[in-house]
Amino acid sequence: MKLGLMFVNSGPFSNPTLLAHLATTAERCGIESLWTVEHVVIPENYQSPYPYSSSGKIPGGEDVSIPDPLLPLTFIAALTKKVKLATGVLILPQRHPLYVAKEMATLDALSNGRAILGIGSGWLKEEFDSLGLDFHTRGARTDESIKAMRALWSEGASSFHGKHFNFGPVKCYPKPVQKGGVPIHVGGHSTAAAKRAGRYGDGFFPALGEIPKLKDLFGVMKAEAEKAGRNPASIELSTMGRPRVDDLKALQDIGVSRVVIAPPAFDVEGLTRGLEKLQNEVIAKI
Repeated sequence: MKLGLMFVNSGPFSNPTLLAHLATTAERCGIESLWTVEHVVIPENYQSPYPYSSSGKIPGGEDVSIPDPLLPLTFIAALTKKVKLATGVLILPQRHPLYVAKEMATLDALSNGRAILGIGSGWLKEEFDSLGLDFHTRGARTDESIKAMRALWSEGASSFHGKHFNFGPVKCYPKPVQKGGVPIHVGGHSTAAAKRAGRYGDGFFPALGEIPKLKDLFGVMKAEAEKAGRNPASIELSTMGRPRVDDLKALQDIGVSRVVIAPPAFDVEGLTRGLEKLQNEVIAKI
């Protein structure tokens, strides 16, 4: 079982000094991966319900600091040697796949193969409206983007011809360090996300901790993978959860290999104490 930390670019961690301490201490204490979040803007008085809170609102309010998800990972890459650098999640249909493919390949090269691209299709309609993008075509755009990026990460010239994206032949360098390209982990806990992970994902990351719901989603993902002629066992399973040994082992029993948790504190001293405690009381026992 691997442990990751979420939200490492948001709120207080938009401060570079605190982010640097979080990254280096997390690596020293055995944290496997660090995950950033994304919202390019938060429209005032949005009505779309945030799917991960009973309040329907983003934690921290509309004024919370959410830096770009990729630049902090590049900053972390320069400070660390082993920890994986992941987006959790990047809102893929809001970006052109040519840019995402170039940025992720660059991050992978700079970090010597430590990048993970966690993607979501988005939930905040008002944000799509601000970007001039059709919220209702986001699923199709996501699917095409995944296929387009995989084409760009292959050797030589690349082409892709779809309804939403059309290019090639083009050449895009550098290529990712990781064989086969940067792993793409599909986020979300909808049936559509589970099917997308089964068809296209290197990983599936529903941000849930409830085992019955996870079992259902994993079943949907596995069935879709088999339908697409893929081996479901090749798709890595991650989720959110609590850093308790019994809880982690229960998740491991249903096939989860990574649990992503919140940082233990939001200050230097608290982070040091909390991460060292996590290392001694949890990581050492899983």
